[in-house]
Amino acid sequence: MNSWSAISLPPIDSKFEFPALRLFNSATQSITQMPMKDQYSMYVCGITPYDATHLGHAATYLTFDLVNRYLSAMGKKVNFVENITDIDDPLLERAIRDGVDWEDLAHSQIELFRGDMSDLHIIPPQSYIGAIEAIPLIVESIIQLQESNTVYSVDGDLYFQVDADEKFGSRSNLSREEMLTIFAERGGDPTRVGKKDPLDALVWLLNRPGEPSWPSPFGAGRPGWHIECCAIAMSYLPIDSHSEFMIDIQGGGSDLQFPHHEMGAAQSRILGKKDYARIYMYAGMIGLDGEKMSKSKGNLVLVSKLINQGHDPMAIRVALLSGKYSEDRMWHDSLLTEATEFINRLRLLLSRPEVAETDWVIREMIEALSDDLDTPRVFRALTLWCKNTEDLQSAEQFGSAGELARAIDLLLGVAL
Repeated sequence: MNSWSAISLPPIDSKFEFPALRLFNSATQSITQMPMKDQYSMYVCGITPYDATHLGHAATYLTFDLVNRYLSAMGKKVNFVENITDIDDPLLERAIRDGVDWEDLAHSQIELFRGDMSDLHIIPPQSYIGAIEAIPLIVESIIQLQESNTVYSVDGDLYFQVDADEKFGSRSNLSREEMLTIFAERGGDPTRVGKKDPLDALVWLLNRPGEPSWPSPFGAGRPGWHIECCAIAMSYLPIDSHSEFMIDIQGGGSDLQFPHHEMGAAQSRILGKKDYARIYMYAGMIGLDGEKMSKSKGNLVLVSKLINQGHDPMAIRVALLSGKYSEDRMWHDSLLTEATEFINRLRLLLSRPEVAETDWVIREMIEALSDDLDTPRVFRALTLWCKNTEDLQSAEQFGSAGELARAIDLLLGVAL
């Protein structure tokens, strides 16, 4: 599947040193420092395309764009893969509800998503893979799980035995009772008769009348959700044979921590014979009017709608980056108003022939981002620089507006 247009990253002077990136690892509930090496691997879970990109999606992909930008600014190669779940129950249900073909619905929403990501200046993944195009890889992964005796049938549907992974539950840090509750809420089927364990994960759903299906050695059907991502990641990301982990970062919204990432990690550990991700990292939820923003609640603020209303995509980006990425937070129209004012202030000041000293603010941006993507600290530094430039009468040393603008573009993805 085609990704969106490539983003050009401006250079940064070698006088600016980059500390190792430190990120909060939900599996260990602590800050983990990324090892210094030449290349990194990052897998971010994509959308199920049954509705356009809302601000919750945007906040998630902006978070991992910051990671990508920081590592790239260090001069490192980032192997970045993102999937798109273009076949799943919610997509089929939405298509039936709206009386449209499910493939047409998926294609339209994928195209909208590409446009939103491009408008928001998000670096595209090297591999943008749909579940449907990955079905041969998924089938091969299920065969390997069968060979390890970790898959069984319930009326023709295939399930993965989660207790085959002795570390199951260690990435999400939930009690069994909590896992059962969340599993039922997020697409699981803990009460299905015939399962060996209520938490066992579906890997292949036998064809149901009126639903799309694909041939396989297990019978015509379609893949389960969790096996999709581990099959794609293990096929498209280079696995570091010298590391105890297969990849560096598994990312997504915090609602994916369980069951999706826990199940995927368990299956990957059986397939790859070692631990899946070094860091499990999550963006917080974006809410509106005191509630989580979600398709099921119908309280979405769509990126495309804001842009069509004339709002600057860079202001949307700043508004979402102004809060701490990992915290749940509420969206208010005032955030966009304030971000627009800030963008206009920056553009005006950066157009001046003489500006306040800039090296310190670039170094502060780098240090703040290295410290678990502390964007509030970044914007405090930029706000202080704005004040210094507005108050500038004379200075022993002026700064470089061009150098600061390039750093803002490179590190924050805000093109001025």
